[in-house]
Amino acid sequence: MQIDKELYINDVFIIESKKHYDNRGWFQESYNMKNMNKHELNLVFVQDNLVCSKKNVLRGLHFQDNNGQGKLVSCIKGQIYDVLVDLRKSSSTYMKWMGISLYEDDNKFIYIPPGFAHGYYVLKEESLVSYKCTKHYNPDDEIGIIWNDSDLQINWDSIDDFEPNKVILSDKDMLNKTIKELNL
Repeated sequence: MQIDKELYINDVFIIESKKHYDNRGWFQESYNMKNMNKHELNLVFVQDNLVCSKKNVLRGLHFQDNNGQGKLVSCIKGQIYDVLVDLRKSSSTYMKWMGISLYEDDNKFIYIPPGFAHGYYVLKEESLVSYKCTKHYNPDDEIGIIWNDSDLQINWDSIDDFEPNKVILSDKDMLNKTIKELNL
């Protein structure tokens, strides 16, 4: 397991975990507390989630205001463009965003610490995303930022075949607000 902590957004890191193949298929370690502790990443996960989405679905940008969740995200089937936004006012990367493609054969996981908005766009016909959380989900504490907030300037157009008019949102995500409306 290799951990890359040298990203341009503070406290976000990428984990690469090798898949071991044989005649039965493959095995991959998705989380190992001992390896995390070795890299001074003392994380305890309390909830695992699986999400299946079809092409053009955009989920997010979500965050928990008072109950910030750290998330370890991977795409185990298909492909997604994963986006995170630093909402920690004390951070030198406050209001900066980053995006990364995750797909089933890349062996990558991204850790997103508490204090970040998170979302992703689905690039394949069907994608399965797995994420572990450091705190339990609290629906009363969830806030959403609209995916195309002009103040964030997320470059969704950098994604191959991205068409804004084909984006599929949940009813709840259609009601997400801008950064200004949320006073962040």
